Amino acid sequence: MKFADLGLSDELLRAIDESGYSEATPIQAGAIPSVLMMRDMIGIAQTGTGKTASFVLPMIDILAHGRARALMPRSLILEPTRELAAQVAENFEKYGKYHKLSMALLIGGVQMGDQVKALEKGVDVLIATPGRLMDLFERGKILLTGCNLLVIDEADRMLDMGFIPDIENICTKLPANRQTLLFSATMPPPIKKLADKFLSNPKTIEVARPASRNENIEQFLVKTSERGKRDTLRGLIEAEDIGTAIIFCNRKTTVRELAKSLQRYGYKAGEIHGDMDQSSRIAELDRFKAGTINILVASDVAARGLDVKGVSHVFNFDAPWHPDDYVHRIGRTGRAGAKGRAFTLVAPSDDEAVDNIQKLTGYKIPVHGGGTPAADTAERDAEEGEPRRGRAARGGRGKSAAKPEKAPARPAAVAAEARPAKPPRDDRKPAREDRRPKHDDLDGPDDGWNGPMPGFLSVGFGS
Repeated sequence: MKFADLGLSDELLRAIDESGYSEATPIQAGAIPSVLMMRDMIGIAQTGTGKTASFVLPMIDILAHGRARALMPRSLILEPTRELAAQVAENFEKYGKYHKLSMALLIGGVQMGDQVKALEKGVDVLIATPGRLMDLFERGKILLTGCNLLVIDEADRMLDMGFIPDIENICTKLPANRQTLLFSATMPPPIKKLADKFLSNPKTIEVARPASRNENIEQFLVKTSERGKRDTLRGLIEAEDIGTAIIFCNRKTTVRELAKSLQRYGYKAGEIHGDMDQSSRIAELDRFKAGTINILVASDVAARGLDVKGVSHVFNFDAPWHPDDYVHRIGRTGRAGAKGRAFTLVAPSDDEAVDNIQKLTGYKIPVHGGGTPAADTAERDAEEGEPRRGRAARGGRGKSAAKPEKAPARPAAVAAEARPAKPPRDDRKPAREDRRPKHDDLDGPDDGWNGPMPGFLSVGFGS
């Protein structure tokens, strides 16, 4: 269906056309007319299907008539992360350029003063994360009694991040006769309960079964070992035709270490995680979008809703702990009808997580055949008794540093001959012997003695 058939204004259609779009996605075609009719709505669709535009576009037309008052926003959009809030703000700027709408972005990690000044002027659209919004509300810097339109975006992510009590608190401070829109990729029972409590006779638009498989994304499991994951990942990057890729890890420390490891091997890699301040996160995302780096190592802070064009591959360095996160992670590729490939590195300890993912999606993920040699390199590391990370740090920054590590191990017999003889105990560091009680040297035979045997030692007691 074309946007021109959805009842949008001419100014908005002009902005949409200049953005390069003419056909609405199924969620947009279903949601936009209902929002324009001022109905409450629940939108369920896979990530990458255009959920953001399905509420941004009709909101612009609804808010085109009316005037904002100081400290009293006319509409509120709640987002789980700063990146998603900034992304929605970009959508309003892009599609609302022919409308005179004011907008404020309330997110943590940035100065509060500028945000308060924007609120004091009055805003038509307030885009906020729950934490910063509640902070300003408790300081008396914002009033929600004039907010007649509420959007709860990525509701299932809000649940995972523990924001549901905050959202319930916010909803009680809004007018009872408001219009409420709830969007989510999945609909777990707590979100259904939230919708039943705060939405009035909502229309449900579901364009795909929750957590169903996206046919545009080829998914693979890659068998490896914990110690062999980095080798396996580099092998996949070399074998695949990578345009831009996102690599997801479960821990922030893993994100930092893996990004530095890839940089040492000559890859243009960056990192983004929750311990970075907001300006650093935005700068890293801008570098990724501009192509300065083509590999972004990320924690789940980037898994939900981020829209970066042209992401050809997603790699799960760690299998996600929550199966819902898998759906959102791989949804960073295969967006807007494009094709994508997703690889999940699986060690024996990840079997339960993979089973849960396959139960949720109803799809048995095939095993990729190219990832197994890393197990051999991990076993060789164990035999040599040296961690790979230590050797990589000494091997230089280029990819050539990996070559010496792949040399075949010497036969056991040759290795035994080349190994130096065990030194006599007397030649060892005196500090170790000093720590032992002195009677230990006399109580038993010294296996390390190789000098002449004194004659008195052969004389026994009672002879």
